[in-house]
Amino acid sequence: MAHFLLRYTLAPDYLDRRAALRDAHLSLAWEATGTGLLLGGAVGDPPAEALLLFDSEAAATAFAGADPYVTQGLVTGWRVDRWITVVGENAATPVRRPEEMVGDDGLEPPTFSV
Repeated sequence: MAHFLLRYTLAPDYLDRRAALRDAHLSLAWEATGTGLLLGGAVGDPPAEALLLFDSEAAATAFAGADPYVTQGLVTGWRVDRWITVVGENAATPVRRPEEMVGDDGLEPPTFSV
């Protein structure tokens, strides 16, 4: 498995124009959850970009080509980037947990808490 981020740059008037296309966009997005879309949404308040996480580059590219936000100009630019995920239950290329990584010196790695 691999992860790919579909990155959208949103038009300055995105919020003003979104309502007319939102149902079609969300319908396409929910349909795409069966063919590779894992998560998606706008970033920022007000949003200036959107990120959609896919499990295939082809699915991300196909989605952008069919998305009414793209075809109707609410998205002014888009690109697909491979995202090398290393931590988390669904990481595509997991790296061992710190508690599993005791160095040759016998020292434990630092911990993180909130």
